[in-house]
Amino acid sequence: MSKKTTLQIKNLQASIDGIKILNGVSLNVSSGEVHVIMGQNGSGKSTLLSVLMGHPRYDVDGGSVMLDKKNILKMSPDQRAHVGLFLGFQHPQVVAGVSYGNFLRTARNTVATARDKKAVSISPMDFSKAMKEEMGRLKIDPIFISRSVNEGFSGGEKKKSEVLQMAMLEPTIAFLDEIDSGLDIDALKIVAKELVALHKKQKMALIVVSHNPKLIALLSPKKVHVMSKGKIVKSGGKDLVKKIEKGGYDAFLKK
Repeated sequence: MSKKTTLQIKNLQASIDGIKILNGVSLNVSSGEVHVIMGQNGSGKSTLLSVLMGHPRYDVDGGSVMLDKKNILKMSPDQRAHVGLFLGFQHPQVVAGVSYGNFLRTARNTVATARDKKAVSISPMDFSKAMKEEMGRLKIDPIFISRSVNEGFSGGEKKKSEVLQMAMLEPTIAFLDEIDSGLDIDALKIVAKELVALHKKQKMALIVVSHNPKLIALLSPKKVHVMSKGKIVKSGGKDLVKKIEKGGYDAFLKK
């Protein structure tokens, strides 16, 4: 990835079933940066990522989201993926009857062609080799290539699967929703190591929702943001995590 790109979120407001959840989120993230979003349950963190990726259940009530000069709020979820956005789900679902290997190769070729009309589709053999190499780094059993998407995966393996997808699709900006949940200590180290390696290699931007100080320390974010009541109420460096560990969120929450 050579071209630097920036995601600009300004006063983003969103609701679901008439209930307001996002109340004016503003955030700028550029290629190569890591931003971590923290906050109490129900503060709007997961909703923010879902809205950015175009989840149809949410209504955007105001604000703007621009990827350079592209208005992503006017795009469908697949169009957002085509321009380089990716969402790693907090609760990945099983997709019965869809082979993991075929699914991911088709997604990779579709995204690559959307970004560059001259892109050449990767062959099943070459893709399988690349996918197995990445699975090895994440310590995912290669047998899962032929299974349905996430079928037979443990909770931790499903999270590794999200990182695998991110690695193969090479997004410009990746949103990761509690990628650490469900991971034991060893799996967390493996996932964190691969996230750092992928970020360094692909120069993507990462927006990570997490409460895990160990993961955050390993990712070494440029900015840490605290959300409350659907807004970012505090931003700072890594030292913000230590303050939250020591005193909780109370000092940052608006009354």
